[in-house]
Parts: sequence; C-alpha cells; structure tokens
Amino acid sequence: MLTIQHTEHFRIEKPTIVTIGTFDGVHLGHQKILKRLQDLKALYGLNTVVLTFEPHPRKILFPEQKDLKLLTLIDEKLELFKKHGVDVAVVYPFSKAFANTSPKHYVEDILIKQLKVEHLVIGYDHKFAKDRLGDIHVLKQYAKEFNFQLEEISALDIDNIAVSSSKIRKALEEGKVALAKDYLGHHYFLKAKVMKGKQLGRQLGYATANLALTETDKMIPKSGVYFVGVDVHEKQYFGMMNIGLNPTTDSDKKLKLEVHIFDFDEDIYNAEISVRFIDFLRDEKKFANLDALKAALSEDKTNSLQRMLQIT
Repeated sequence: MLTIQHTEHFRIEKPTIVTIGTFDGVHLGHQKILKRLQDLKALYGLNTVVLTFEPHPRKILFPEQKDLKLLTLIDEKLELFKKHGVDVAVVYPFSKAFANTSPKHYVEDILIKQLKVEHLVIGYDHKFAKDRLGDIHVLKQYAKEFNFQLEEISALDIDNIAVSSSKIRKALEEGKVALAKDYLGHHYFLKAKVMKGKQLGRQLGYATANLALTETDKMIPKSGVYFVGVDVHEKQYFGMMNIGLNPTTDSDKKLKLEVHIFDFDEDIYNAEISVRFIDFLRDEKKFANLDALKAALSEDKTNSLQRMLQIT
C-alpha cells in the first residue's frame, strides 16, 4: 500500500476509486465501504484510495473538548487499511484553513486534480468542506460537472451492522472487549513501547512488560485484568494484562499498563509490541498483602489458559 502523508502537495496520475472519512476504529461499518471499493476495483481495474485526516477533525474544530480518545492512531489505521486491500492511503493534514475549504475547491482541487477520482464512494450523511455545506446533493451536482461516478452506502446497509465508533468506545469503557470485537471485526489492540519497571512482577513469579503509549489520545479500556494476545517481533503469544493503579503495591496514583507474556523470557526493553484484548477477567483490586496478590495472579493465569484452550 502506498501512503501519502504530511503533505498537501501530491498528485495521483491514474484514475481512482475513492472513499473519504476519519475511519476511527476501521470497524465493520467502515469495512463495508472498503469492501465496496474492492468490488469496484474488480469491475473497473482502478486503484482504490482512502482519503483520511490527521489530526482528527474534532481536535481542530472543537479544541475545548479534551476527552476525545481514538480507537486507532494513524499508524494503526494505516495497518488496517492495508489489511483490507486499500491501494493508496492519503493522510491529509487537517487544519482550520482546510476546514474552511469551499465544497467546490474540495472537489475540484483535491478529488479531481489530486486524487483523479473516477468513482467516489461515501457513507450516508457524509458532510465536508466549510460549515459542512458539502453533502450528497452537492456531490451529485459536481459528479455531473466533473464527470465522475458517485455512490452512497445507504443508512440501511450501515445500520444493519448496528455499529459506531461511539458504541465501541462505550464497550471499552465498560471492559466489554469481546463486544468491541463484535463491532470492530477484529480484537481491539494497542501498540506500546516496553519500558523498565520496578520488576516486582518478576519477584512474584510473573514477569511483566511495562508499557508506555506513544500517544495520549489512544483509548485505553477500563481498568482491570485481561486475557490478551501479544505480538512481539512478528511472533504471536498469549498473556494477561493489568490496566490500573496497582493499589496493592503503588501509591503514586499513576495509570500503568503491564502485560505478562506466557512462555516468554526475552529481553524486549525499548521494543514496540502490540496487545490484542481478547477477554475481561476481573476488576482491579487492592489486596491485603503480596501473598494474596500472588494467589490472584495464579487464578488469573488459570482463567487465561482456559480461554486460550478455547480458541487454539
């Protein structure tokens, strides 16, 4: 997949099939649109293009809203686009100036001149350009003027899937990661760098990788213990992860992400790993002592291994 980002100045030379959106999560509703792009590619033999934006438009348009958490950071989103067969991903820099672009400039300069759109696919109720004045009716006018095909994925098609980014966020806030998977079509995941910790887990017999997220905008599921999949150096493992304050051992009130990887004993400090949330095991709890904590960890591992047997 070709990726074009960090620039407004580019031009694709051959006609394309294009879709537009933020695609946060690349969930089943989004995948319906991406699948339609693949169907059209099979018919017309044209490359598929996704036009998306960075930063998320809400961060620019509503800077006072500090609570926006993203299901997919841009690199994660690009990874999912590639998985779903996208040929070209254009990550367009979103700014206040761009938000004030007129509908005609948006269509003529970006879609026609830069993306060379021949077939445009949009989700229902798609809005764009200054004051969100661009919509399906405006696009129909420009489709005639600039001679491109226009297709809207209907509300019925999307609503039948009964999914939205807000529903996924709510599921994650409640620790319902299996439900989030049903909406996403894949396990919710995060990527993080392994940092050195206090190594208390190793003393308890459960060595953990302490994780540091590269972006604070990433949505973190509810605090608690999870059965997870872990990708390390392109190899897949299982493990259990704790998200929380570690109230039994720590008093600094800082959120921590720690994962114990089963059957793994490599030095991965400073490596980037990916964690896939498969199931919620229990809420975080303050234990009376380290022996009680160790007993709980043993039970967590037993429950995790039982779930592992169910899916392998």
